[in-house]
Amino acid sequence: MEFRDDQIHRYARHILLQEVGGVGQEKLLNAKVLVVGAGGLGSPVILYLAAAGVGTIGVVDDDKVDLSNLQRQILHTTASVGKAKVASAKDTVAGINGDVNLVTHRARLNAANIMDLIAAYDIIVDGSDNFATRFLVNDACYLAKRTLVSAAVLRFDGQLATFKAHDSGPCYRCIYPEAPPDGTVPSCSEAGILGAVAGVMGTLQATEVLKEILGLGQGMSGRLLIYDALTTAFRTVKVNPDPECALCGPRAAIKDLSGHK
Repeated sequence: MEFRDDQIHRYARHILLQEVGGVGQEKLLNAKVLVVGAGGLGSPVILYLAAAGVGTIGVVDDDKVDLSNLQRQILHTTASVGKAKVASAKDTVAGINGDVNLVTHRARLNAANIMDLIAAYDIIVDGSDNFATRFLVNDACYLAKRTLVSAAVLRFDGQLATFKAHDSGPCYRCIYPEAPPDGTVPSCSEAGILGAVAGVMGTLQATEVLKEILGLGQGMSGRLLIYDALTTAFRTVKVNPDPECALCGPRAAIKDLSGHK
């Protein structure tokens, strides 16, 4: 493609990278990524994907900005309080990069709408904060053959993985076969979170998305990254596909999304 002068200037540091160059930047501009959640994880993901020039970014969230969000949800400002998070995201991205089309989906994901939503995107980023949504997104991505970049945070800890079970990798259920019983794992609103931890994990998610689009380096499929902010320690655990997985195993019992509400 022919880059405009302002695009050459904007993306100069990408174009200088031999592994990216103009060809890679064109891939970014043509990419379509859906971010689930415009909160603590989704905020840095959306900001960095927009800055990188990912051409189409979808964001799905049905919530409004609350003052308590601003401690970690850096996509939003004090002036955004009370506004729909997807609308706040659109305003912020418009101020970052006019090359980016941010598509807003103000909705709560469910079994009835998720397949249509993810069909329009190449890569799905899960920044949700509850197990029901994580399992739904995982199952839908496997059935739709979409790459899923997932992260989770709580207190001072974070986890990151890329799931490509449609391409011989494990899925989320290979690690967590089913959701824990209600009340056994607290939410961030119950247990708290150091705001910058969400920034670390969301930025790592954005990096993995860019790597997937560009075909660079070693992806996180088949590996789980665990971050402990209190000791500044990262460790990586190898994850193999579970032959007994109810979704992606050879004797899978899950064939559709009918088990989700």
